Amino acid sequence: MVLTRLPQVRTEVVLKQSLLSVALIAALCPVAAQAQLRPQSQVEAQAVGGQGHAQALENGRTKTRARRAKPRPRPQTEATPTPPAPVLPAKGPTWPYFQGAPKGAPAFSLYEALGRPDNFKINGTFRPRIEGINNQFRPVPPNARDDILASFLGTLFVEYDAGPVRFGGELFDSRGYFQRRNSTAAATEINALEIGQLYLDADLSAFTGEGSKSSITAGRQTKNVGSRRLISRQQFRNTINAYTGVSFDWQGANKDRMTLLWFMPHTRLPGDVPGLLDNEIVWDRESLDLQLFGGSYTFANVFGGTFEVYGYGLYEQDAPGFQTRNRRLFTPGARLARAPKPGQFDWDFEGIYQTGLARDTAAITDTRDLDVSAFFVHGEVGYTFDRTWLPRVVLQYDQASGDGSNPNTYNRFDTLFGARRFEYGPTGLYGPIQRANLISPAVRFEVTPSRTWDMFIAYRPFWLDSPTDSAAFTGVRDRTGRSGTFAGQQIEARLRYWLVPDTMLLDTGAAYLIKGDFLRNAPNAPDTGNTFYGYLNTTIFF
Repeated sequence: MVLTRLPQVRTEVVLKQSLLSVALIAALCPVAAQAQLRPQSQVEAQAVGGQGHAQALENGRTKTRARRAKPRPRPQTEATPTPPAPVLPAKGPTWPYFQGAPKGAPAFSLYEALGRPDNFKINGTFRPRIEGINNQFRPVPPNARDDILASFLGTLFVEYDAGPVRFGGELFDSRGYFQRRNSTAAATEINALEIGQLYLDADLSAFTGEGSKSSITAGRQTKNVGSRRLISRQQFRNTINAYTGVSFDWQGANKDRMTLLWFMPHTRLPGDVPGLLDNEIVWDRESLDLQLFGGSYTFANVFGGTFEVYGYGLYEQDAPGFQTRNRRLFTPGARLARAPKPGQFDWDFEGIYQTGLARDTAAITDTRDLDVSAFFVHGEVGYTFDRTWLPRVVLQYDQASGDGSNPNTYNRFDTLFGARRFEYGPTGLYGPIQRANLISPAVRFEVTPSRTWDMFIAYRPFWLDSPTDSAAFTGVRDRTGRSGTFAGQQIEARLRYWLVPDTMLLDTGAAYLIKGDFLRNAPNAPDTGNTFYGYLNTTIFF
């Protein structure tokens, strides 16, 4: 893989560690290696989410349909399901389940309207959303005390199947209106008219062993890997992570899976306030100045679920007009997981370590590299009752390291390009909790009464891992460490309902943040009350 202008001998050590991880993962595979599955559209990825047991149940049915269709891996789009949960039994579920994407043709199908062209796959989505926040938890100023945002996300996916090779592309259009000039809505919510995917996908199944499925994808693409905590395609956020590069996916006859990748992650533009307020159309940036590479290998049928090992390297450096923290990170991890199923326990345990070099800030005057040592752990145990409404109770625990007081090290965990809504609540104008400087248990109750609707309610208190670092994603910090470690408590609920089956999906939710001592007393904590946030969106599939 190509790397440019690697500074310092210590950087070379980090990169050697990352490259070694890829080699070790590849060595785990059978000699006649075979890998996962190809790119997706927004319609397909919408079925993922990891936001409840219903998605995990549906992933079993999705796999059954895939076996009846073409036996080859496929790239990801907002429409292709990429399960964060482990492999399920081959037979699809017979109990009621909810799926966040159409199971059949929508009321209006663009593919049908175009005359069902041979060898083409065509679909799209349109999602308007209104959201509002009262009593901001971030520092005020510079952020707005109260804010509202009307956002719109549109996608259009086209793929042509030419036999062993597929050509695909997907347009993203993410816009926002009515927010305040000092709104927290930024390039994470606004990215007008972007070619998010433009790829060539080659089927290599004939070369990787009998019973295997494999493909290599080159070009612009989106990707969900493993738990989606490090590499993901967002479903809730108004913008979508995309990457330019090459990925290889394999799935063996025994259902083991492997992914190897080298990407240049996209930097969304514009990044200035006038450009965001005007929804200015600017081509996103991809460059060798930001590279992500590594691999994942997942063993099937381990304690009734899966066991995944992985390692990812991140290389980042400053470029003209783009100041960075010059991260050079190696992030290895492992995950043991079992999908929910009525009448049995499920679990998800993941541990991640992070090492390398980084700078404390992105300031042009900050040129000192710090040694990175950070970690993240997640533990989750759930039980789904084999009763009407399929009630599921889940206990969770998350801990992510925060930066300590040692000026020569950096200890704040970096979640790379991971999603967080499925664990920590809505993002958008909200999103105080993320995998950084966090200690947080949680309890969650889910129900799936039918294929038409589902809902959950969750309670999550959270503390700081380090009292001198900023609390999770709030921006509130006390460098003296005298404001304590208790940040607050979050109560969250969500309801999803198919207004028109396979065509229009309603998604609404709310979160209430009861501020603790730290979010009230830290030097830059806003003088506001407890935070309330709500949203309402509908997704139209066509």
